[in-house]
Amino acid sequence: MLRGDFLRRSLQPGLVENSPLRRTDPRAKLVMALCGSLMVTLPVERLALFIILYAAFLAWARLLPAAARQAWRLRWLLITLFVLDAVIISLELAIAVSLRLLLLAGTFSLLVATTTPSELSLALESLRLPYRYAFSLGLAFRSLGLLEDEWRAIQEAQRSRGISFAVKDWKETMRQVRRLTALTVPAIVLTTRRAWSITEAAYARGFDSPRRRPYQPLVLSYQDWLYMAGAVIITIIFYWRWS
Repeated sequence: MLRGDFLRRSLQPGLVENSPLRRTDPRAKLVMALCGSLMVTLPVERLALFIILYAAFLAWARLLPAAARQAWRLRWLLITLFVLDAVIISLELAIAVSLRLLLLAGTFSLLVATTTPSELSLALESLRLPYRYAFSLGLAFRSLGLLEDEWRAIQEAQRSRGISFAVKDWKETMRQVRRLTALTVPAIVLTTRRAWSITEAAYARGFDSPRRRPYQPLVLSYQDWLYMAGAVIITIIFYWRWS
């Protein structure tokens, strides 16, 4: 048991085991994440209200720190888009874009912090998605941690060569964004190569067989139905009540 916990956490260190949503059916979490993502098209006032309610939900689910970490990873993108939109177009658009990115970070954390790649693949299989696509999506889900590790390794290598990532003023902030963009490209290439190697190895072992069946059946509990119904009802309220 201890060995299994260690392996699971080594594959996905950001997993929040004490979250009430940890044992929820992954299909219910997919519905909740989808409904939350649909809210990005709301006007700014309704979007801000929903984000407050959603933050309270994440706090109850003990996922608010995970959502904050996801938002922190997007800080340079948030700053850049906010400044460009505020200067070129309008402050209202800058606020709207920032709120939408924060909401997407929160919905992503709901799924990634409570679901393992194997559980996601199993949920997609149970939804009748062909196994090769379910496996590929699960592999992409697993590769998110690999991408972060590769990006951090490249950044440390740049620092060892004397390249500073300290931010002193707005001009240095723009240079920082360009540096981080340059670091992201090789990180994505390295992660893609590793993921492709894993995919080829899996196909060589017959993982894409059309006769393959899920090894574990999923059964929606009463609580899972409540979560999905609540997500759908709230979505309808926000789109219909204030339309």
